[in-house]
Amino acid sequence: MRLKFGRRPWKEGPGSSASSPHRKEMGRWTLQLTVGFGLLAVLLTCCYAEVKNYCFESRSKSCSECLQAGVGCAYCPDENFNGPRCDLYANILAHGCSAGAILTAKSEMKIERKQQINVKLQQSQVYPQLMDMTFLPGEEKTVNVEVFAPLKGPLDLYILMDFSNSMADDLDNLKKMGKDLATLVKKLSDDYTIGFGKFVDKVIEPQTDMRPSKLAQPWPDSDPPFSFQNVIRLTNDLNFFNSKLQKEKISGNLDAPEGGFDAILQAAVCGDKIGWRNGSTHLLVFSTESAFHYEADGANVLSGILKRNDEKCHLDSDEKYTDDITQDYPSVPTLVRVLGNHNIIPIFAVTDHSYTYYEKLKEYFPIAEVGLLQEDSSNIVQVMETAFASIRTKMSIHAMDKPRAFESQFLHINEEVAEYGSFDFRPGAKGKFKMRLKAQQMIDDTPVCQRDETTEREGTMRKRIRLAPKCHGNGDLVCGKCQCNDHWMGTFCNCSTTTSSKDTSQCKGPGMTEDCSGRGDCLPCGNCVCYNPDQFEGPYCQYDKTQCQRFGGFLCNDRGSCVMGQCACSEGWEGNACECSKSNQTCLDSKGGVCNGRGKCVCGRCECPNSGIEMTSTCEPNFQAQLGVCEATRSCVQCQAWKTGERKEEEDCKKCPFKITLVDELKEPEQVFESCSFRDEDDDCTYYYTVEDPKDPAVKGLEVQVLEKKDCPPASLLWLLPLLLFLLLLLALLLLCCWKFCACCKTCWQSCLALLPCCRRGRMVGFKEDEYLLRQSLLTSDHLDTPMVRTGPPKSTDVVRWKVTDNVHRGPNHPQALIKPNPKETIQFPVSLRLNRLFSENLSHPESRDAEQLRKEVADNVKCREMLGKGNVHIDEIPRLPCRYGPTCHMRLTSASPVISRQNYTIMDTVLSAPRSSYPDIIKAAGAVEFQEGVESVDVHVPLFTKDEDDDKKQLLVEATDVPLGIAEIGKRLVNITIIKEHATSVFSFLQPAYTYSRQDGVANIPISREIIEDGRTQVSYHTWDLTAKDKKDYVTVEGDLTYGPGETQKTVPVRLLELGEKDGLLEDKQVKQFFMDLSNPRQGGKLGRYPRTTVTITDQPEPSVMMFKKSTQNFTTSDPTYTIPVVRTRNQDSSATVKWRTKKAQNFELSGPLIFGPGETEKNIVINPGGHSGPVQPETFQLELFDPSSNASIGERKTTLVNVTEGVTKSPQLAQIQQGFVNKYVTSPGGHLLPPTNPNAKATGPRSIRLNWDPSSGNTVGYKVKYWIYGDPEKDAKVLDVKTTQAELTDLYPYCDYEMRVCAYNAIGDGYDTDIVACQTLEDVPGEPGRLAFNVISPTVTQLSWGEPAETNGNITAYEVIYTPIDDELKPVGPGKKVKIDNPKKRMLLIENLQSAQTYQYKVRAKNSVGWGPFRDATINLASQPARPLSIPIIPDIPIVDAEAGDEYDSYLMYSNEVLKSPTGSKTPSVSGDGGYPAPKPQATHNS
Repeated sequence: MRLKFGRRPWKEGPGSSASSPHRKEMGRWTLQLTVGFGLLAVLLTCCYAEVKNYCFESRSKSCSECLQAGVGCAYCPDENFNGPRCDLYANILAHGCSAGAILTAKSEMKIERKQQINVKLQQSQVYPQLMDMTFLPGEEKTVNVEVFAPLKGPLDLYILMDFSNSMADDLDNLKKMGKDLATLVKKLSDDYTIGFGKFVDKVIEPQTDMRPSKLAQPWPDSDPPFSFQNVIRLTNDLNFFNSKLQKEKISGNLDAPEGGFDAILQAAVCGDKIGWRNGSTHLLVFSTESAFHYEADGANVLSGILKRNDEKCHLDSDEKYTDDITQDYPSVPTLVRVLGNHNIIPIFAVTDHSYTYYEKLKEYFPIAEVGLLQEDSSNIVQVMETAFASIRTKMSIHAMDKPRAFESQFLHINEEVAEYGSFDFRPGAKGKFKMRLKAQQMIDDTPVCQRDETTEREGTMRKRIRLAPKCHGNGDLVCGKCQCNDHWMGTFCNCSTTTSSKDTSQCKGPGMTEDCSGRGDCLPCGNCVCYNPDQFEGPYCQYDKTQCQRFGGFLCNDRGSCVMGQCACSEGWEGNACECSKSNQTCLDSKGGVCNGRGKCVCGRCECPNSGIEMTSTCEPNFQAQLGVCEATRSCVQCQAWKTGERKEEEDCKKCPFKITLVDELKEPEQVFESCSFRDEDDDCTYYYTVEDPKDPAVKGLEVQVLEKKDCPPASLLWLLPLLLFLLLLLALLLLCCWKFCACCKTCWQSCLALLPCCRRGRMVGFKEDEYLLRQSLLTSDHLDTPMVRTGPPKSTDVVRWKVTDNVHRGPNHPQALIKPNPKETIQFPVSLRLNRLFSENLSHPESRDAEQLRKEVADNVKCREMLGKGNVHIDEIPRLPCRYGPTCHMRLTSASPVISRQNYTIMDTVLSAPRSSYPDIIKAAGAVEFQEGVESVDVHVPLFTKDEDDDKKQLLVEATDVPLGIAEIGKRLVNITIIKEHATSVFSFLQPAYTYSRQDGVANIPISREIIEDGRTQVSYHTWDLTAKDKKDYVTVEGDLTYGPGETQKTVPVRLLELGEKDGLLEDKQVKQFFMDLSNPRQGGKLGRYPRTTVTITDQPEPSVMMFKKSTQNFTTSDPTYTIPVVRTRNQDSSATVKWRTKKAQNFELSGPLIFGPGETEKNIVINPGGHSGPVQPETFQLELFDPSSNASIGERKTTLVNVTEGVTKSPQLAQIQQGFVNKYVTSPGGHLLPPTNPNAKATGPRSIRLNWDPSSGNTVGYKVKYWIYGDPEKDAKVLDVKTTQAELTDLYPYCDYEMRVCAYNAIGDGYDTDIVACQTLEDVPGEPGRLAFNVISPTVTQLSWGEPAETNGNITAYEVIYTPIDDELKPVGPGKKVKIDNPKKRMLLIENLQSAQTYQYKVRAKNSVGWGPFRDATINLASQPARPLSIPIIPDIPIVDAEAGDEYDSYLMYSNEVLKSPTGSKTPSVSGDGGYPAPKPQATHNS
């Protein structure tokens, strides 16, 4: 069976011209298969079956039939063979057939054209281009293929549009998009064409109104109905396309589904009329808002009446489809096949009405896209662009015109089958895949070789016979054996019967005295027949099969067979006795090379040259056996270079296996194998040299370069030290005096020079930029730091005053300018104040002493803020008071604060609440900046005055007015700031500007709300920042993106809170721990709302109560006397708490009031009497909202509840009692809803399981539903378990985790009422791995090891264990491991001293809780390969220190750095370095610095 494949050009339609084989094609490659059969001995076998011996079962009568039976079949033509002649090769051989006589078949694979892909050639390419393969039936082959599609190539874009009347507005919009379409096709391709077609449906009932008036004009100003018409042939003339499109008018039909399938098929098969080009990408954009008719779809009453679609072109001279009323719609498989054959990729641009239909239809196509159109198709250009971008990354590969005798599969490079032959190959890059082909054995229970070739529709088969000239022209070759003609005989028909057939001399070989070596009979024509063919062979029986060479006692090393006196080795072996492996795997050195490039791999072993240095088995220097390369070469270097050392005698030195080279400069250590240095004992000088392998393989030995100049110590100059010290001290005193004198002179000189007019020239100040363009949604601050620069000699101080004008774009009659706001309204003012203290780096660290002092100063001046808020104090009266701290103020002391570090003062931001009338006193739209000496740039902190009432495009003007102090002149005076306010579809905000959580919570769930203006998908980013709380000390910082789907209004971000550290826990006056969370970067139409930042306070006090609605929705009817809405309270239930409530969006009433929880109360009801208001009770939907909780409480996630009031009938008193909160547990409601089960009780039965049981509910109960969720998660995300008994086993839970549960009964009516929340905590389990290990390398022998707390503590961590072990390069231990147990779980740090220098260690850490030890976290490091940082991170007091040279028992060598602050004996570095700002050590300890 022969198969050829190559790249197939695009399928030509009727009338299409021939195509170039190198034109661009988008996304689809095809394979051409041609198949042939032959009857030669090297030809076919059929299908491979592991469970059957199909060769034997075939009972073949000839060799051809045998070889066609299946893969692996063999035929024995030996006359004397008595076994089955057709069988598997091994079986025939075992039955006694000679190996040389057995006939087998082998397939071939040949690449006929294999031009490599050239990515610079901008055309589609494939490699290989043509292959010729012969197959054995049942055989499978895999071929590696590469393809390439250029970034841009020829493109044919055909738009097929629904012209039913409902698409009128869509057509109008398409006519207006001529320029947009032109821009799109030019962007997609440099070689493009664009065409247009229209369709409606079959012009026949019931699809079309057949009344004459409607046939003439179905709608006013419309064209007559039609099925399909090609309006504009594919063209590259965009002006012609646009002009002809403007003339089109809409048409119409009756039923909703359209006849688009007819149009798609005609557009595909009428290639000459549509204008599809060969070799280009064919895109068909199908635009409609309706579903589709297809063959026999049930909706088409004509199915079964009309004949099947013939898949041919039927367009008349007007380019209209003529056979729409005579043949049916095409089926979906037909459409997929036809588009595939013509290489057309469909893009379905449909509206929301039919989107789901086409989304399912898309799955049938190898490559297709579906885009969602707006109702008027105004976004069709964007849909096409998006779809094309997706199509560019896809490629579909499948076999075309494949005969039934073959199966084909296409696979990814990792052997995974590609569904539909689809691949994601990027344009402009090579794509690789695999093609798997298999020849069938049977087709329809008939052997493939016996099938009639005329029955094949998908391919062509040809039978042929191959003959070999083995019979000397005197006979025919039949089944591999010569059948001689008359008068000829012998194996190859080369013996004539006319000659003497009795001559036996031909049976004796050279030097033989007996016929057939005495091992056989001599037949006529000199043919020997051996007595024992299993032992003897050869033309004279001269070879004994048991006398070939042996290796290791085995004949041919058991890796081959003895044939004609010589070993015939198996694949991969060679040698006279098959003793040598051809593989070089045993010769690979440590670098992956063969014999280190110095030897030869012979018979699986390296033959190394003699260099005098002991070598390994792979020709690598074995320096370990000689104590290292330097030690091994030391004596030879000494004797050759300096005539010194152990081999200084000439006779000993000549025995050195290498020669040295003296050089003036040595190579870098990284460039050589080893860099050595030794001290010469004869002269006490140090000499240096390098050792490396020679670059020339022909050179034997090592290449050693020796530095010609030794490093000798100088003569003793100790008597000069006192003199040098005295001179240095005298020089230091002179320099100090000069510096004092010069500094005084310099100040006077600069002051005088500044008064000279000539010195004014050249010094200029001005703004750096002319204009800023900002988007309000991206602003993260109320100010903009605008740089002002100074040029010229900065030798003195300059002060520049500036002012800012808001809304300069508004005229005096602008509507906003005429609005007079309420002067008494309290608003927040952002201000920047200059502090009366110098800037220092410590101000950027909240925990520094300077920052603490600054907080006290701020706290002392709270009163000034209150006075400002009342308007009693002018801002100028307190120009240097940092009035920032108070109930509504917010102080940032982080590196992100707007601090001008280039000057000697500090500016900080705050927000003050005050009446609007205080605006002129508080917010100064002017200011001044100071250039001190040496300063060339400062930032002008310009307020942006962003307000909700701002225009969409707001402008501010900043002006540098004058220089009241200094000699500089103003250059660039003005800066324009433009702020663009987008109209948002969503508004993101925190619910509150501040939250308070207790450390006992373990997690702070911070809700982020979304106000929906236009529904859809949108995103916003969040990030936490340190304030006084520190990341990984008080909390774990989080950042990421929140994605809101349609209808989603709120999401929660969990922030993990950490336990209080031991150091902080001992402090009496603990600092308040706070951190920020910011919202930023709203996307997809979002913007930031009222609270883009919230402050989270971590308290160690009892957690506040959490109050929220019990349910997110409440359902009532108009007949209910009252609406009872329950509110529940969790946490801290021992104190009183209050919260206020109010109605929102209610039609008949607006109510509000307080809700007071007493000590121990967990649930209260809000009762609304709808009859207490004027007018009848009407169905409506409104909201209830909780707000303004007391100081010891907060509002939970269900801040609001939705109340649905529907039309209803009067209910019984029992049900009314239930809705009013008075539940009778002995009855059910008349409607059949069951009351909640009683006495629910939960108990943890393991670390991952809880048993929940309850008393049964009264009434006809079918079963129970158990809802359970992790404490803190929303109840709507709860898992539900359905049980039939009064208990439930909750499994697959998290260890040591708090869970909340509810139970409800249900019956045929529905679910009953839920029980109250039941809480339970699972038991502890062993902890998980500790966090990542980190090393602070102090020196090559000292390291500081730290690790993180396990992500899954599964309980309370009680201890840690550290094990460190010296290991070799194969990670095997080379010494005993040391263990350290740390009983204080807060000390996750260990200082290890006196490690072995340059030794690799493996470090392992595990954690322990009450259950036991968890798994290890390990890391491997060699300190010598890491940079040492002895002063970079000070060793924190109170961390464990361990001496690696001490004992092996726990705590025998463990100490703490607050007890011992000096290094242990033998330590290379101190245990504590420098003053890190921690508590002072004990007085008796020595502090090494």
